[in-house]
Amino acid sequence: WARAVRGLLLDISGVLYDSGGDGGVPIAGSVDAVRRIKASGLKLRFCTNETQATREKFVKKLQGMGFDISVAEVTAPAPAACRILKEHSLRPHLLVHNDLVPEFAEIDKANPNCVVIGDAAENFTYANLNEAFRLLVGMEKPVLISLGRGRYYKETDGLKLDVGAYMKALEYACDVQAEVVGKPAKTFFESALAEMGVPPQQAIMIGDDIENDVGGAQQCGMRALQVRTGKYRSVHTLHPALRGKREIN
Repeated sequence: WARAVRGLLLDISGVLYDSGGDGGVPIAGSVDAVRRIKASGLKLRFCTNETQATREKFVKKLQGMGFDISVAEVTAPAPAACRILKEHSLRPHLLVHNDLVPEFAEIDKANPNCVVIGDAAENFTYANLNEAFRLLVGMEKPVLISLGRGRYYKETDGLKLDVGAYMKALEYACDVQAEVVGKPAKTFFESALAEMGVPPQQAIMIGDDIENDVGGAQQCGMRALQVRTGKYRSVHTLHPALRGKREIN
């Protein structure tokens, strides 16, 4: 089946680098791996749930680490969320990281009629979560848009709670189901595949997250590989999302 592969989808955090307060560090061999993939002629798309910075700022950081990457090669949740907001005339209350706010510069945010939640990090205070709760519970038809649903991720100083934990809290409190924009949403993977011009049967997703990367890609008809870096843990080999998965170092 490998001979039929024409495109690769690469996760970034935990696969190419480990983030951290100091900007993060590349994972050994990852810079060269990206170079070799591009030299091979395979089509490549970087698929990330990164929501702590704009794509421009995020890519600039990766370029500074030596990665051959451009903004045009990155599929991320915030631009996709902006398209949804515009299409449905939604005005968001943003519960996101301060560095991500510029992605929503062209979106009307007056008199919010929905809540958008991302990996807000230190902005996940009780007061901020309670404000989002009050807005949602006061809506006749509450709309919650989440920029991913990851449980946790790895930084240089250890594992950190991801947006999914806070999304679930709002879902429970407000009796609402969030619309997830980003991995593992099928539309997210389909968008990345369309941008590459490759059908799912001819693409492979490589990530460190057994549910959002591997499980999400498989639900879209792709094969997937989980690396033993980032958030990888040995217990993942017993995970129900595992189906015909190989692990690579």
